[in-house]
Amino acid sequence: MLKKSLFLLLALVMVFGLFGCGDDAAPDDAAPDDAGEVEWKIGIMTGTVTQNEEEYREAMRMQEKYGEEHIMIATYPDRFMQEQETTITNMLEMASDPAVKAIVMVQAVPGAVAASDKVREIRPDMLIILGQPQEDPDIIAEKGDLVFMVDDLGRGDQIAEHAAAMGAEVLVHYSFPRHMSIEVLAERRTLMKDRAEELGLLFVDEDAPDPTGDAGVPGTQQFIMEDVPRKIDQYGVNTAVFGTNCAMMEPLIRQAVDYGGIFPVQCCPSPYHAMPAALGIEVPEDKKGDVPWMLDQISEKCAEAGATGRVASWPVPVNMMFIEAGVEYAIKWINGETDGDVDKAVLTAVMEDIAGGGVVLTEWPGTDNFFLYLSDHYIF
Repeated sequence: MLKKSLFLLLALVMVFGLFGCGDDAAPDDAAPDDAGEVEWKIGIMTGTVTQNEEEYREAMRMQEKYGEEHIMIATYPDRFMQEQETTITNMLEMASDPAVKAIVMVQAVPGAVAASDKVREIRPDMLIILGQPQEDPDIIAEKGDLVFMVDDLGRGDQIAEHAAAMGAEVLVHYSFPRHMSIEVLAERRTLMKDRAEELGLLFVDEDAPDPTGDAGVPGTQQFIMEDVPRKIDQYGVNTAVFGTNCAMMEPLIRQAVDYGGIFPVQCCPSPYHAMPAALGIEVPEDKKGDVPWMLDQISEKCAEAGATGRVASWPVPVNMMFIEAGVEYAIKWINGETDGDVDKAVLTAVMEDIAGGGVVLTEWPGTDNFFLYLSDHYIF
């Protein structure tokens, strides 16, 4: 019950921020095309550019890689809570094409369960892959053949271990009472503290103003701008700083770099999350969604600031990973290269190829198809 409760709370926090039901093998009714190969399409459903540009651009990148003849793209509405019928309709439109063998939905916002049910009614053979689900985990596990979600509790130990590996002697945890009343964030903080102390790090709790309070986001950011230099002056340059709120990320990165501290990772790990703004990186139109280019730019900025080895993130934005991994896995499934619908070894290999290694997948309790995802960090 605790895990389920934590999941549901985390889903609410991350709204902009489990057993498979399909057949156990790739479909055998796919018609060969003129070249003698299996005719196939994969549908990708994401949010719009206004909700999460990274997701949509990754879907476009997959379409550019494999062609419009193989990749279809649909979006769920910005007001997805109020317009779940539109989500259902858009997924059904993809499923109505008999060449579509798999659908990848990231994020699996409310409406994904109902949409999956409707698809199953007309296409029981469809492989359904759901990323970052925001509905009951026990139910979503029955609807998706594969389900992916960040292992946010697992990050508690991981962040402490990673900070220590980067040379940290002190780990400062910035948050506020509203966030610490959320079970999953409070439990992650406890795990982080316990692991930090096991590793010999001093763990420091620091209350910051809530960005929803009277001072708003500017008040939170001003506090971080002023407090990080104080902490580094008090504890030394081997002080790592972590915050639980997205509004904290830009000042945390900027001040850690400027004052010689350590920034181990964002609350939502991604090289795009606050890094460009904090480090003064202009992203031209033709480089948006180009992850290797962004990694190189961040590394260059860190080197210029003398912060090489002191700043890190995950190498691939989570939702971009889930879309790319979902598509690449689905292609292998279509081609009969997986052992049934759920092949953890193949999925892990696909994700490690995308991330450059260092992927850990842990099954949600009681399931074999709902995977909690951790990635190694990328140190700039």
